[in-house]
Amino acid sequence: MPLETASPAGLPDERLAHAITRAGEALAARQNADGHWVFELEADATIPAEYVLLEHFLDRIEPELESKIGVYLRSIQGGHGGWPLFHDGAFDLSASVKAYFALKAIGDRPDEPHMVRAREAILAHGGAERSNVFTRAQLALFGQVPWRAVPVMPVEIMLLPRWFPFHLSKVSYWSRTVIVPLLVLMALRPLARNPRGIGVPELFVTPPARVRDWIRGPYRSAWGRFFKGIDVVLRLAAPLFPRVTRRRAVARAVNFVTERLNGEDGLGAIYPAMANSVMMFDTLGYAPDHPDAATAWASVRKLLVVQPDRAYCQPCLSPIWDTGLAGHAVAEADSAAAPSVDAACAWLRERQINDVVGDWADARPGAPPGGWAFQYNNAHYPDVDDTAVVAMLLHRNGDPAHAASIERARDWIIAMQSRGGGWGAFDADNTHYHLNHIPFADHGALLDPPTADVTARCISFLAQLGRPEDRAVIERGLAFLRGDQEADGSWFGRWGTNYIYGTWSVLCALNAAGVPPDDPCVRRAVAWLVSVQREDGGWGEDEASYGDAPHGQYKESTPSQTAWAVLGLMAAGEAEHPAVARGLEYLVATQGSDGEWRELPYTAVGFPRVFYLRYHGYRLFFPLLALARYRNLRRGNSRKVAFGF
Repeated sequence: MPLETASPAGLPDERLAHAITRAGEALAARQNADGHWVFELEADATIPAEYVLLEHFLDRIEPELESKIGVYLRSIQGGHGGWPLFHDGAFDLSASVKAYFALKAIGDRPDEPHMVRAREAILAHGGAERSNVFTRAQLALFGQVPWRAVPVMPVEIMLLPRWFPFHLSKVSYWSRTVIVPLLVLMALRPLARNPRGIGVPELFVTPPARVRDWIRGPYRSAWGRFFKGIDVVLRLAAPLFPRVTRRRAVARAVNFVTERLNGEDGLGAIYPAMANSVMMFDTLGYAPDHPDAATAWASVRKLLVVQPDRAYCQPCLSPIWDTGLAGHAVAEADSAAAPSVDAACAWLRERQINDVVGDWADARPGAPPGGWAFQYNNAHYPDVDDTAVVAMLLHRNGDPAHAASIERARDWIIAMQSRGGGWGAFDADNTHYHLNHIPFADHGALLDPPTADVTARCISFLAQLGRPEDRAVIERGLAFLRGDQEADGSWFGRWGTNYIYGTWSVLCALNAAGVPPDDPCVRRAVAWLVSVQREDGGWGEDEASYGDAPHGQYKESTPSQTAWAVLGLMAAGEAEHPAVARGLEYLVATQGSDGEWRELPYTAVGFPRVFYLRYHGYRLFFPLLALARYRNLRRGNSRKVAFGF
């Protein structure tokens, strides 16, 4: 049938329109009265387990709440007996140790079948002694392992000059905010109150007192062996550091935390940093009602999701990101000037960070602030990705009242471009790669280097503005993207899973920047996306692709990843490609009667191979954006996507 009168593959116009209407209504129903959207943000078992252990560290145990968290933890236990890092994923030792410890603290007996299965799986994988650094630090706080189980990180780090090979300004914002209060804990070595006296000696293959190789390989490079030697030297030297120096270092760490406490949104607005700040204040003797201690505790509590039958703790909150993405979807489906988009833009504009010069200024001194955070408030740590997405929405909305905000965002984003042409998420030129090999960084995620997805969003924003004077900045970004393309034609998706996400992001940017559809890098990307489409017409990608799993493949399709692939193909000029037709048919066919989509697999990431995320909003706004964009292309005289998102 002609494209102008019917949807692809026989999908009637009426059916497409009905799907868009229902999806739009479902998304509108979730918008808050003040104009913003916020959805649950779910990680793995580690965050709720750590929250339980935090209550036991402080002796602030809430049996009813912990019982509900226990329901949640048991529900996500894997068939392998332990806990994965994402839905239906492989066994993860550290997550399993924390989940088992938390359930035992809640009151689960070690002889219950689910605990037996978990314990056997943990022991089969080397026992708790082989868990990661952060898990061993948690165990040390409860006296389950000696502090020598943790790499040496003296609090005197706080006093190091900026030129020193290791300095806090050289690591990512999330590492910085987690490390600083942890340095105080590692220096003072508190012992959890643990009123029920819960321990987990049964999780160790070798009794902790007899373990001699806590800090060991395999090392990822010669740097790892070098830093292992430094760790040995520091163990001998640290006890000799002057006490006055230690007191100065602790004071500086406390000042760092209190300056960035961020109200009830918390230090860094991320759970690990917030929990560490709570324990730091407690260890330093702050009373629970001390303003700083009370604020830190309230910030942690704000992350709880409590439902009638279960509860869990989120790693952070995502209202700016959710509102920006939802706003783009509604703008595509309805109008960029729709009342709901107006309300979202007004809410977002009020949250631009204009008066705080954050840690990002260490690398870009003199640059004026102008970004947006990811969370409700996080003034010291605006997010480049969020800033580009929000500023594109404000620009698209067209209200002249947004002009100054857009200009500030433009100036800040241009200032945050790294020397190689790309953009990182929170810092510029955060590329001190040797630091990913220190023993403390066994997760390999200490840094925030430029990535294809964030770079793509910045290019899209600047291209959408269309300023001739920005062309040199855009060209440097495009050169970065061309150099970052994988051999198979895809791009790595640092903040979304994974190569599908990265490839969609870059194709949108290339289109916005005027790179023609017949450009070789575009053709390779299109060929790759088509090659990984699944038989049901959708796309899916396993979180394991951050490891050794094939790019762009999974055992099932997901709505969000299908939407990304379809959006990417349309941006590449392939709106009439049969793959797009099949992808749209998948989205319409899998939409629920409530206008929403169901998506259990995780499709986002915090730290590749270590920490993954499920944004509960992705299954709503990305399919709506894809369906509405296709409809709009069909209605127009051109098949060229007008926007870079």
